[in-house]
Amino acid sequence: MLASRGLVTALFTLAIVLAGSAALAQDGFKITFEVDDSRPGRARLNGKVTSERSQDVFEVSVTAEALDARGKVLARGISYVDSRIGRGETRQFAVTVPAVAGTASFRVVVSSFRLGISGPQSP
Repeated sequence: MLASRGLVTALFTLAIVLAGSAALAQDGFKITFEVDDSRPGRARLNGKVTSERSQDVFEVSVTAEALDARGKVLARGISYVDSRIGRGETRQFAVTVPAVAGTASFRVVVSSFRLGISGPQSP
């Protein structure tokens, strides 16, 4: 019984850490985008992501979501942006999201990245 309680506590703690990581992924980025819904069955979001972080970021990806009027996610698309975005630099992205009935708006967030040090590094 004690072992299973410890496992439940560990899983709960892990869930909180993972949820916090997802929220932190968006901090320090400015995102702008336009929606091109001219293709049947999908929307293409073309945009720019600017790093406002104090360090360079690496392996940057964005997630675009189609939302209903209440903010519920109806569809999702993920796109790799770039291997490196320096402080204050901007990169373009394009991500496709399936067209779903009831879509009222779209949201784009930086969903993953890794921090790094700018400038040349030696082995």
